[in-house]
Amino acid sequence: MVTAKPSALATGSRSLWAQLQYRWPVGLISELHFEAKDPNEVQRATQQVAASRPGAWAFQRTLHPIDKALYRLTQGRLTVLGLMAGLPVIMVTTTGAKTGKDRTMPLVGIPVADDIAVIGSNFGQKATPGWVYNLRAKPEATIAYGAESVEVTARSATEDETEQAFQAGAAFYAGFPKYRERASHREIEVFVLEPRQT
Repeated sequence: MVTAKPSALATGSRSLWAQLQYRWPVGLISELHFEAKDPNEVQRATQQVAASRPGAWAFQRTLHPIDKALYRLTQGRLTVLGLMAGLPVIMVTTTGAKTGKDRTMPLVGIPVADDIAVIGSNFGQKATPGWVYNLRAKPEATIAYGAESVEVTARSATEDETEQAFQAGAAFYAGFPKYRERASHREIEVFVLEPRQT
């Protein structure tokens, strides 16, 4: 099973990641052509701001509506977090636990084997994000990455998968360990998203 981030496996013109995808062409990473790239210097600087307490506070309150709008305007090609911080953003559409209405949130996708995990860190803020409650109530969701869209089922990550997700996430975004430390008063829930079985 593959748990490392794609950029960590690069070997010359054809990455080991691509070779492994060819050997195991199953799961969301293959279906969505998902990849996590190494950030450039400007993106790393933006990540430092986002990982700081003031940056995380500001991004948590302002980023989601801007990200969703940019994603729509560019037909899935761009997100703010992708441009500014070099992070692999997926759009996760859940069903509201209270309203029953569709709710779409831009979240950082994290490779776990050939599926994708999402971490309910909420930028290290005190409250658990609403999409976590939505997935608990109804684990069926839709995720989009670029021009691709896949129906998924979310399940709570095992303890091992949770650690894998945090380690893989930290490999391309240093904010995850900081968010985990700041939100240590609550359990940060991690979900593994898998292709929905029909």
